[in-house]
Amino acid sequence: MQQPAQRLTAADFDQELLVLFDAYVHGNLDRRGFLAGAQKFAKAGMTAAGLLAALSPNFAAGQQVPADDSRLKIDRASYPSPHGNGTMKGYLVRPANAGTRKLPTVLVIHENRGLNPHIEDIARRLALDGYMAFAPDALTPLGGYPGNEDDARAAFAKLDQAKAREDFVAALDWLKARPDTSGRIGAVGFCWGGGMVHQLSLRSPELIAGVPFYGNTPDPAEAAKVKIPLLVQQADVDERINAAWPAYEAALKAAGVRFTAYRYPGTQHGFNNDTTPRYDPTAAKLAWSRTMDFFKANLGDAG
Repeated sequence: MQQPAQRLTAADFDQELLVLFDAYVHGNLDRRGFLAGAQKFAKAGMTAAGLLAALSPNFAAGQQVPADDSRLKIDRASYPSPHGNGTMKGYLVRPANAGTRKLPTVLVIHENRGLNPHIEDIARRLALDGYMAFAPDALTPLGGYPGNEDDARAAFAKLDQAKAREDFVAALDWLKARPDTSGRIGAVGFCWGGGMVHQLSLRSPELIAGVPFYGNTPDPAEAAKVKIPLLVQQADVDERINAAWPAYEAALKAAGVRFTAYRYPGTQHGFNNDTTPRYDPTAAKLAWSRTMDFFKANLGDAG
């Protein structure tokens, strides 16, 4: 019987190529620029285009919870964002057996490609652990997640970032007003979404706790505005994000903010995303267990 192909990991790629890919993913390099830079890493049987395909997400491979899992109640919800983009859309997931129980709630904030299948799967994972999870799509005003990462990245570059922040503040307000929430709301975000968690920690009174994964940090001068506990999850090989952390960390300490930061040795930016080779299963498992322990401690038992 034929054995399944071994899954590629970050170790299968040159570090310079991974840095190029990170620049491409985050809009600092276009597709042509990536392919030109990747050409020197092309080998027999693997072109520059093949390298890009190998590094790009495989949503089916990373799915942990089926979209039709009978243990979950899933809705495509809309909510008002009067100071943002008007009516926004998102993915709302609750345990099917919750009944009238009020649930601790987690806002799930995507990377810079909108509400893709991976982030929907993250929301389903949280709901299986007893939370109400809501993942808005910041690309709603531009038609929503377009179904592929390249078009999503291009659309994201056109997004009004100030209005997008208001859209996530509005999501917290909408969740707080729901009769099925316990009122204790946390947020977890990845990459762009990690930066958004940091931003929400500065200004949203509805937020109880935040977990930014490898997200950009705010101006250190604003750190004293943070009134909630933070669990900061960082990749190790991620200079684009990590360069600004020491100054913000010092400002958080000076302001007496409750936070814990973990940096996972040898990991790349995006190490928790199990749809790409940058995924590190050992670090991701540990980071996620810490995330769930943190939410349990701050939002209450979801069981």
